[in-house]
Amino acid sequence: MPSTPNPMNRRNFIRATSASLLLSSFSSYGFEFFANEKPKKVALIGTGWYGTGDLLRLIQIANVEVVSLCDVDEHNLNIAANLVAERQKNGKKPKLFSDYRKMLKQDQLDIVLIGTPDHWHALTCIDALKSGAHVYVQKPISVDVIEGEAMVAAARKYNKVVQVGTQRKSTPHLIDAKKQIIDAGLLGTIGHVDLCCFYHMRANGNPPIKKVPDYFDYEMWTGPAPMRPFDGLPHRRWWRTFREYGNGIMGDMCVHMLDTVRWMLDLGWAKSISSVGGIYVQKDGKSNISDTQTAVFEYDGLNCNWEHRTWGNPDDPEYPWAFKIYGEKGVLKGDVMKAEFIPVDGSETIRFDVLYEKEKYPEDLTEKDLELHAAPATRRHMIDFLNAIKNNTKPVADIEQGHISSASCILANLSMDLKRPLAYDPKTRTVLNDPEATALLQREYRGDWKHPHPDTV
Repeated sequence: MPSTPNPMNRRNFIRATSASLLLSSFSSYGFEFFANEKPKKVALIGTGWYGTGDLLRLIQIANVEVVSLCDVDEHNLNIAANLVAERQKNGKKPKLFSDYRKMLKQDQLDIVLIGTPDHWHALTCIDALKSGAHVYVQKPISVDVIEGEAMVAAARKYNKVVQVGTQRKSTPHLIDAKKQIIDAGLLGTIGHVDLCCFYHMRANGNPPIKKVPDYFDYEMWTGPAPMRPFDGLPHRRWWRTFREYGNGIMGDMCVHMLDTVRWMLDLGWAKSISSVGGIYVQKDGKSNISDTQTAVFEYDGLNCNWEHRTWGNPDDPEYPWAFKIYGEKGVLKGDVMKAEFIPVDGSETIRFDVLYEKEKYPEDLTEKDLELHAAPATRRHMIDFLNAIKNNTKPVADIEQGHISSASCILANLSMDLKRPLAYDPKTRTVLNDPEATALLQREYRGDWKHPHPDTV
């Protein structure tokens, strides 16, 4: 980018360039771009909050035919089916299934979206790939490291596109910040990264044991995970509070920010990962995920430091869930709503704001619980996914990158448990010089469920 002597001119130049790049990147895409193609047959596994939201964003930007939906909660399934019938072009209500395996056998699907809890991501993704479908899977991709390795192996073996729902890579203001600040070299030498989440999002109740409702298949919902006594529907926040099904705040929230920074700075696997934490404050409930945790992802020349607390006040109230990239010439702060570059020389801060598309997609305004700030990013993520399928290329959030980010967070939790740093070698799929940690890279599956392995997918 050409230099400009006046900070105000530099700011205006960056904003103008940013806007033109955004328009040129997406003006030819969207529903019209795919309208002349044969509609792809689509299915969704997991019709809860985020899975249904992902599907509705796909319907907005492409002429697809949603032929089937799968969920173990009959109520969620029917709600999603009615929404799809209202939104999709042909007005048809999809076929409904409670077992995804039966669904995959019935139709030759082009695309399968996965919005299940984390403990189901690996099996549903691999089986969908085997059936011949391309896959859009939510983050984190897995609950253990070997699951993730198997998902990458399956995507490559069956030559299918797998897009991971780390949509910060498709978030317009963060794309602009990367291009105009980091890629333009305005930070200078980068030497440190901070990542954080201080949301009070850790469910910590003590509900009593209950009878499983007739419309909910708890056995199938649990699947390969340990079976907990049923104490209410596990949807939304409740299942995330247990490590039986995921990796806590680390796996849910750090994965987004770590993935964003790795993309911005072109980072791969960390050389070493260390973490400490536990349940220090919120000790009165059933939750077994940490309420306080720090982690260090060590790379050549810089560390990425993570911190979360589900209690107290954030260090920086303007950025309660964020990344901060420190360079010799300034700091780039970013989150889902904004980004700003603050130069050390005192020149004017350069700001980037979230993009909304309320006028173009007015239905967003009436959709229950939709994150309006995330909808444009998810639409662009879906466009990138479809383009990768069309051109047989890797998407911006390819499964391998999703695996590195997810596995790094899983390794951080293992480091916290074992109280020592871990260095993972993806070539040997081992933790170097640590047989105990290596044995923990693969969880034990419940009952007859078979854990996938990269050598046998």
